[in-house]
This record gives sequence, C-alpha cells and structure tokens, in this order.
Amino acid sequence: MVSVPELCRIVESGFQPLSCACTVNPDGTLRIKVYEPATGRIALLITGVSPERLTSVRAIANLIGELRIEMRAGRRAFAGRIRPAVAVHRSSASNDSTPAIRRPRAC
Repeated sequence: MVSVPELCRIVESGFQPLSCACTVNPDGTLRIKVYEPATGRIALLITGVSPERLTSVRAIANLIGELRIEMRAGRRAFAGRIRPAVAVHRSSASNDSTPAIRRPRAC
C-alpha cells in the first residue's frame, strides 16, 4: 500500500518537463494540476481522483499514462478546432500546377 503523500510525490514526478501539483481535497480525493512552470499555463486539471485503487506503483504509473494521453488528446482536439476557412490543395490528377480550392470537412 502506498501512502497518499508518497502517491502525490510519484504523480508529481510523472509529468516532467511540466510541473505538477497533487493535493488532497477535504473529502480525501486528489486534485492533480499539470502546468508549464515558466508561464503557469494549465495543461491538465483534474479533481476528485479517488486514491482507493492507487495502491501500487503500477496503478499510479497507469494513472499517469492515462492522464498523459488525455493531455495529448486535448491538444489535438484544440488544434483540430482551429482550421483555416479555405485549404489549398494541389490536385495530383491534373498536370498543371494550379491549386484547387477545397473547403475543410466539418468536425
């Protein structure tokens, strides 16, 4: 069994080069905040994480892995929303170098 302070230390070390703060809420759940140390920009904020099943280093490592995936997915989702109104595409079917204009598909 891993104590809650040790659990927080392991979680906090799992997001380098970003910084992480793991704190215990009054109800005993955890609040995990991952942020850029230079700017303070929050990359991930999750509250209400129950420490009950985080009883081994493997379980904690799995949680860290899942949170890293969530962070990457969040960045892709955000990047996917910022699209140009019109995309320029060169048609490979034609021999001329005139670009064809295509509208991006809706999300």
